[in-house]
Amino acid sequence: GLRQDFDGARRVLLSIEPGMAGAGPEAQLRYQLELGRSWASATHADALLTPDALSQARQAYTRALALARAHQLDALAIDAIHMFAFVDKAPADQLKWGEAALAVALKSPQPGAQRWEASIRNNIGIALHQLGRLDEALGQFEQALALRQRSTQQPATFVPRWMVAWTLRGLGRHDEALRIQLGLEQEADAAGTPDPHVFKELEALYRARGDEARAQHYAQRQQPR
Repeated sequence: GLRQDFDGARRVLLSIEPGMAGAGPEAQLRYQLELGRSWASATHADALLTPDALSQARQAYTRALALARAHQLDALAIDAIHMFAFVDKAPADQLKWGEAALAVALKSPQPGAQRWEASIRNNIGIALHQLGRLDEALGQFEQALALRQRSTQQPATFVPRWMVAWTLRGLGRHDEALRIQLGLEQEADAAGTPDPHVFKELEALYRARGDEARAQHYAQRQQPR
């Protein structure tokens, strides 16, 4: 699936299908998840998301979710729920599925389910941002950042900090956004991994401040070298 060889993925799944009837619930659940991902996932081009493909994906994810709920497999229930967002792409639907996944994560005593919270809040923030509900989006991104900051892996905070700054720019809080993005630029450059998404935001921020020279500088930094 990650190689976008979806027909190959389905051939593999078809080859093991005869053994699924006697498999345990988690194996059956994972089979349905991967079957669904062969029809609709983050790696699918829009042209492949035909009505039939979306229907096949929805059916597989629905079966996976039913198994997860029946057997209290909360982390896999969240996985199934979040995959519906690749079937229903309207922002309102994305928000609905995000909130459903978050409800499972917050209620579950299982660490595997709890570890989903930061990712889910990020997804909810994106949906809220697309819906124009920027104050709420900022709250979700800030909570995702706080969760990531508890991790010992500093790179895990890079994306949530960018998300916070992106939303601050949308709210017109340019000075705060600029401080964050300049910090991210410095961090990425020091690591030898300059980030064009940071440059794009810096271009927009300097343009909003009327500093065309700095805006142009960051426009140029976005060009491939």
